This record gives sequence, structure tokens and C-alpha cells, in this order.
Amino acid sequence: MVNAPLHVQAEECSDATAEKHAGALGAVQQLLKVEGVHSYAVHTIGLKLSGEEGRPILLGKPKLYAPELVVCGGAGSVTATVTMGARSGCYLVSLRDGPDLQTVREPQQVANLILTARPGSGS
Repeated sequence: MVNAPLHVQAEECSDATAEKHAGALGAVQQLLKVEGVHSYAVHTIGLKLSGEEGRPILLGKPKLYAPELVVCGGAGSVTATVTMGARSGCYLVSLRDGPDLQTVREPQQVANLILTARPGSGS
């Protein structure tokens, strides 16, 4: 079985928005790191390419999508993903065994939610 990330629907965004969201997700990543929880940021760029004579040619402008923080558990399994709400600016948290997408306002609340949901945490 492949442990695919619990992706939240990525939305196209500007460079400035992507940078702002990456900073906010970085705050959560630091809080989790202190607790010994591994996570990594995913930055996605959409490209449309055409091939001529064996060389790719870029068609149109690259599309930048909102970054995502992927939180790993034992053996590298994905336990949560975190993105930022495009309009609300809140953290959107998806837990592997949790309810639907959860909206959280503060980085420490996101970290606490993830830590509480970890296997063996007593939840």
C-alpha cells in the first residue's frame, strides 16, 4: 500500500501569497520539529510543455500552487497535511484518521492538534 499524502485541493496563487503561506507553514513545522515530529514542505509548480525535436518547450506561464506541509509518522507514513485557506488565512488541517478538514487559527493550535492525533498520544 502506498502512503499518499492527504492532499487538500491546491489552489493557484501569486508568488507573494505562496511566500506568505510558506512562512506560516514554516512556523508550524518548527513547533513540530521541537517535538520530534518530521514534516516537509511541498511546493508545486504547474508547467505545460510541448516537445519538439526532443526538447521541451514551455507553453504559457508556469502556475504556482499554494504550498502544503506534510507531517510524517512512523515508517514515513503521512499522518497529516496542512495548508492555508486562500480567503480566510486560517490553517486547514487534514488528519489521516480524523474528521473532515479542520480550520485552525494559530500555529500552536495546529501543532497541538497534530500531536494529539499521533498514534500512542492517548487520544
